[in-house]
Amino acid sequence: MSADASNNSTNEGASAKPKLMIVIASVRQGRVGLSVGRWFEAEVKGSGAFDIDLADLAEIDLPLMTEPNHPRLQRYTFEHTKAWSERVAAADAFVFVMPEYNFTFTAPLKNAIDYLSKEWANKPLGFLTYGGVSGGTRAMISLLPTLQALRIHPVQPAVNVPFVTQFVNDDGDFEPNEVTAKATKGMLAALEQAARMYAQMREEG
Repeated sequence: MSADASNNSTNEGASAKPKLMIVIASVRQGRVGLSVGRWFEAEVKGSGAFDIDLADLAEIDLPLMTEPNHPRLQRYTFEHTKAWSERVAAADAFVFVMPEYNFTFTAPLKNAIDYLSKEWANKPLGFLTYGGVSGGTRAMISLLPTLQALRIHPVQPAVNVPFVTQFVNDDGDFEPNEVTAKATKGMLAALEQAARMYAQMREEG
């Protein structure tokens, strides 16, 4: 291989972007999550750090998981499971845009997680939570045992938005304050670094 070809190969590898899946975890009518998720998607595009897969669970509409085999076996029988598996497997990192329901996470998010096993493993996760006084932190904390079991690795800082409706304008767009914007930049930087690290670990086996 010539020196020029070698340099081109190195540059292409260095410039390859990790893929970030943004999961919008609320599916109810009138949800704030879609506007929060769209705002975050624009922030990620602006950073230029990731390729993006926006996974809106309301749009994907996964039924309750009824696969006959344990997810770790990856012997899927339904086309919706196979499609979800392919999308999650292709991601290098995740951000869960999630509200807090009754001090915990949403049922659609847990259902989407439970469909799969190996596809989640050894990948980093950022939290963008929202809600009332707690800003979704109780939902975030309650999800940690599930993440540990699947070897999904949360990064810091998390982004937690209290009293989220005050940041939604008359057009339904999310307009966060400086605290949220700063935390989001910090999370993206940590997530990019972690995504590259875990991708290398997966390649090395």
